Amino acid sequence: MPDRMKPYIPSAVLLLLIAYLGVQALTGERGLLSGGARDAMLERRESQLADILEERQDLEVRVRYLRTDSLSRDLLEERARAVLGFADPRDYVIRVSHPTEEARAPRRS
Repeated sequence: MPDRMKPYIPSAVLLLLIAYLGVQALTGERGLLSGGARDAMLERRESQLADILEERQDLEVRVRYLRTDSLSRDLLEERARAVLGFADPRDYVIRVSHPTEEARAPRRS
C-alpha cells in the first residue's frame, strides 16, 4: 500500500499547503476577517496623532514667546514660577497631588 501512495504524496502536501495559506488569508493578522480591528487601530492612531500635533503646535507657540526677539514677560514669569516652585504673594495657590504621587505614598489604614 505505501508504494501505491507515493505518487499522491506531493499532491497531498500541496493540498495541505493551499489549505494552510487559505486559512491564513482569512484569519491571519492581515487577513480578510481582521479588517475591522485594523480600522479601529487606525482610528486610534489618527486621534493620537491629532493630539500630538495639537500639543506640538502649543509648544511651538510657547517657545516662540520665550525667544529673545519676542519675549513674553508673562510666559517667562509663569515658567520661572513653575520651575522654581515660587508664587506671587497676591496669588492663590491650590496644591493638587498628581496620581503618580498618590500611588507612591504609603497608605495608612
